[in-house]
This record gives sequence, structure tokens and C-alpha cells, in this order.
Amino acid sequence: MTRIISATVERWPVAGAFVISRGAKTHVDVIVCTVSDGMHEGRGEGTAIYYEGESAEGCVAALQAYAGPLERAALLTHMPRGAARNALDCALWDLEAKQAGAPVWQLAGLDAPAPLPSAFTISLGEPARMEADARAAAARGFALLKCKLTGEGDRARIAAVRAGAPSARLIVDANESWHAMDIAAEAAALAMLGVEMVEQPVIHGQEARLAGVRAPLPLCADESCHTRADLDRLGDFDAVNIKLDKAGGLTEALALAKDARARGFRIMVGCMLGTSLGIAPAALVAQGADWIDLDGALLLAEDRQGGLALREGLLQPGSLWGVGR
Repeated sequence: MTRIISATVERWPVAGAFVISRGAKTHVDVIVCTVSDGMHEGRGEGTAIYYEGESAEGCVAALQAYAGPLERAALLTHMPRGAARNALDCALWDLEAKQAGAPVWQLAGLDAPAPLPSAFTISLGEPARMEADARAAAARGFALLKCKLTGEGDRARIAAVRAGAPSARLIVDANESWHAMDIAAEAAALAMLGVEMVEQPVIHGQEARLAGVRAPLPLCADESCHTRADLDRLGDFDAVNIKLDKAGGLTEALALAKDARARGFRIMVGCMLGTSLGIAPAALVAQGADWIDLDGALLLAEDRQGGLALREGLLQPGSLWGVGR
């Protein structure tokens, strides 16, 4: 019989600091869940969605208290979405892969994963700092940069990033900070600098603010999009950002991607800060996505052994999770 044998918190230091409009992080606490059938073990990782009030300790407590069926389909109704369900869902996928002796991608009916051209995040900072970070990222082979913005001085920041990485593709994450601004005008100014997409310009829950906005760039829902249940109210967005911690696991994330594509949304696949144990399942959802932002482990001071490797700006499939052996 399958059971949860452990749920723990691990702390991983960030390389330098990760800065967005809500603040800076020097470490990330991840939740690791391990399940077993007595012969095989499966592991999954989640990162608490702090801006929704989750904590790593709270997620561990939820896993320790969970008494429902240990089946992926059952989790969708017996456990609320979030990082705890993500860690457990991914642990169950990993266990199934080991039981079947087959990789998760095969069990899910997906194509074999290919290397991914992930974005690299340029943390919020003064223009000169962001220019230097962009130059360094481009030198490492990243062809797509995701720039964190704050709603003040953003045009100067993007001009600096463009100077540091003149050939890179650029996307920006406003983290809800453009809510009171002229979104179309701001997007038009950044489009002139080669920006190709704006993530979450408005405050979650106030998506009606986008009604009638005619931006020259695609607008992507992040904080506004968690599961399939959100799609009905996201008609003023052009794209959705799928994150496993928001969706509550790979099972829901795959279903969300399928439904979103069927409705005509473009797809971005992102992540919270975390190790490759948490990034590997997201890499399956990211196959064929319009924008991929899976640098969560690359922003850490170190990663797990066997994690996703980076070669020529591409994330290579790793052997850490879901390989079926």
C-alpha cells in the first residue's frame, strides 16, 4: 500500500539575491515529499506560494495531516491546490515511473523531452546593475531574458538591459505593478525596445482592469491563473503562465495546458525558486510552450546532484526525477 513516508523542509541558498517588486530573497525553503509502496520510492518537491500566504512549514503540516487517497486523480478533489499538493502529486508520478520501469513522459502520453531554451531572470535593480546582469546572462548563452519590473523607471531598466544584451529576446514581469498605469502606452514603449510579452500587469482579482486595453504585446496571466477553473475569467489576457506550485501538481498543470491551448491562449511555463527536483516535472509541461522560464535551480548557489544541466543556453533533461528506474 502506498503511503507518505516523509515530508520535510530543505533550505537552499540563492546565488546572490533574487529581487522582484515584492522584495529580495537570499534563500528558498522547499518542501520534499517522499512516498513508498514498500518496494519503490517516489519524490516530489514544491515551493510555497508565499504571496498567497503559504509557508514551507504549513505545507509540510498539510502533507503530514493528509488522510485521503494516495492517487493523483483523487488529490484534485481531496487536497487544495498549492505547493503541498504539487510535492505529493509529483512524488506519486515518480513512484509510478519506478513501478512501471518507464519514464513519466511516457506514462503521461507525451513526447520524449527535448532540451529547453529557458529564459534567465534579470532581477530588479538599478539600470546599470540590470545591464551588467543581462550582459553576463547573454555571455552564458541565454537567448531569452526575463526582466523583473516595478512600475517605476521600467523603460530605463529595459533600455539598459537591451544595451547589455542587444541580441537577446526580452520578456518582462510586472508582478502586478502596472495596475494604475496606462498599460497600453507602457507596453508600446517597451515594444520599441524589443520586448515581446508582458507578464501580470494587473493585480490578481482585478482582471477587469484589462477590459478594453489594446496593448501591442501579448499580456500573460501569472498570479491570475492557477488551475483550469481560472480560464473563464482570463479572456482579456493573451497567454497564461503555468506553474506546478500554483496548479497543485503535474496532473493539473498538464490538464491546464491542454485546456488553455484549446481556448486559444498562448502558453508560458514558469517556476518558483527551487531545485531541479521541482523543475524536472515542469520541463515536461514546457515542451512546445511559447515561453519557457525554468531557471529556478539556476538561480541557486548549488543544485541537487543529477539535476538539469545547462549547455549552450539550453536546459538538458536530467536523471533526478521520473526516469523509471
